[in-house]
Amino acid sequence: MSTNTPCPQCSMENTYPDGANYVCADCGYEWPMQEAAGADASADAGDVVKDSNGNVLADGDSVVLIKDLKVKGSSTTLKVGTKVKSIRLVGGDHEVDCKMDAGNFMLKACYLRKV
Repeated sequence: MSTNTPCPQCSMENTYPDGANYVCADCGYEWPMQEAAGADASADAGDVVKDSNGNVLADGDSVVLIKDLKVKGSSTTLKVGTKVKSIRLVGGDHEVDCKMDAGNFMLKACYLRKV
């Protein structure tokens, strides 16, 4: 069997090298061999989530809202200065998962400041 990396687009392992690129036989996607090697190294480093001041956030940190945030689909507003304890970092556009008195929310780190 070949030791080629799976396709980043369709995740199938039916790939082959073609010059300086890998090619997926299933979907036809091509990507450079150097990018595949760099992706493995960056996955080990992990994603770093930073607050509005550039401080690195971690699971269990306490943060404060720096802006009033309207909750989509509700009349609730999360007020500036609200302290949130023991956050949890998750992937995606909204990096922080937290529990508040108003409920459970997914927040963007750019609206938070580490305490």
